[in-house]
Amino acid sequence: MMGAGKTTIGKLLAHFLDKTFFDSDREIQKRTGVNIPVIFEIEGETGFRKRETEMLTELLKSENIVLATGGGAVLSIENREMLKRSGTVIYLRATVDDLWRRTRQDKNRPLLQTSDPRRKLAELYAQRDPLYRETAHIIVESGKRSARHLAQLLAQQLACSDLIVDEKQISQTG
Repeated sequence: MMGAGKTTIGKLLAHFLDKTFFDSDREIQKRTGVNIPVIFEIEGETGFRKRETEMLTELLKSENIVLATGGGAVLSIENREMLKRSGTVIYLRATVDDLWRRTRQDKNRPLLQTSDPRRKLAELYAQRDPLYRETAHIIVESGKRSARHLAQLLAQQLACSDLIVDEKQISQTG
């Protein structure tokens, strides 16, 4: 969800794992030369979601990366399947209250530019939480820990899972 810490934690995780970090929303902005709210204004959410799928398709061809997706990327079954196939998906789960606290001053969140943004955030959460859970390999609560601590824990967990995979590969080939 928006405000869960995807970019902050993603950058730290990429640093700890010696990988390249990408944020799909930022890559879309670089490519188009405009920010997300302008894309929403001109093309609507449908146009933005099409661009998002194209960007994910391109970025997921890369290796040795940590990728932060936009919060709505999971709305497309195509995106969910692509993400699950392409790597380890981490759902940074936070409560609606935590998400609201982190996003309430941010005017670059087009979906929250309504008369009742907190209610909209709760609706988005109710819609997306099951999709995040369906897609994720790892679910971690991001609300109460520092970004650095959370990224360190995730890096350790991912490093351990890589060792397990390597051991299986060795035992299958050796």
